[in-house]
Amino acid sequence: MIFIDRIKNKRFFVLEIIVLVLIFFSFAFLIVTIRPPKKDNIKLGVTYSLNYAQELGIDWKKAYLEILDDLKVRYIRLPIYWNIIEPYPGRFDFSKFDFMVEEAEKRGVKIIAVVGRRQPRWPECHVPSWAQNNIESIQQIHILQSIKETVNRYKNSYAIYAWQVDNEPFFSIFGLCPDPDMKFYKEELELVRDLDTRPIVVTDSGELSTWIRTAGLADILGISMYRITWNKYFGYWYYPLSPSFYWKKFLAVSPLVERGIITELQAEPWFAKSIFQTPLSEQYKSMNEDILKDNVDFAVRTGFDEIYLWGVEWWYWLKDKKGEDGMWQTAKEIFDRYNSF
Repeated sequence: MIFIDRIKNKRFFVLEIIVLVLIFFSFAFLIVTIRPPKKDNIKLGVTYSLNYAQELGIDWKKAYLEILDDLKVRYIRLPIYWNIIEPYPGRFDFSKFDFMVEEAEKRGVKIIAVVGRRQPRWPECHVPSWAQNNIESIQQIHILQSIKETVNRYKNSYAIYAWQVDNEPFFSIFGLCPDPDMKFYKEELELVRDLDTRPIVVTDSGELSTWIRTAGLADILGISMYRITWNKYFGYWYYPLSPSFYWKKFLAVSPLVERGIITELQAEPWFAKSIFQTPLSEQYKSMNEDILKDNVDFAVRTGFDEIYLWGVEWWYWLKDKKGEDGMWQTAKEIFDRYNSF
């Protein structure tokens, strides 16, 4: 869930304007040259947030199983939240994530496991209550220990195919988090590489970053892709970007990284307020069945062959709590189509 009233609105607005100006002046170069390659075997997945499922009041376990068995999703990006796995200092409880990893193993589902403090979903940094008043240096010690415990627990699982270390670690204008710390982030990366040989995903904003810093640290660069946003100055804002814009940005950083994927494709509304304060008619303005299909088609045409949709908890909430299963059924049709390739 995205709460615009908590974002640093002015900084976010100014950054959007700067990026759009740069896009305008570079568009002539981007539009007439290289076209994205057509990929025949698209891997389509979802991000599934246990924290957000619980916030929405849905049965997180039932929802997860329906994602696997009804939608037949075969690729999951799974945030393993620090505030859930370490409810008390030094006492770890992985039972919820054990369940999800084991169910993925049974079905041959592949997982990108997200570790660290900064994770998908608001408030971005998911810190246990006992650690919230710790000074930063002490928190960092606990963060490294939680990463070590997580990687060691799941590194023998054949469901885990990559580790993502933090989420958009340098995107400082969004979330309730400390300022980015490159030195500490490199410590996190080094720790994961020391513990396991699987590739590491580092993520970045698709529209509001050059990707240079993140690509230089990653085995796999993961980007977000938002097409409709909201701010208090303009209301809903549609990014005037073509699929080739993203591919050409990736080509610019490709010498620094092995490959790129879309880790967060917009498939839910951009909320100006809480989801519970937003009528469905308003939610459907920035996401509905037609927009979902259009966004997936757009993402496929960017040249990236691995795409994770953002919003599966919302689809399930609509079906389970509101009796509206249009988004769920549309997503099911989309997954059926791409799973058949």
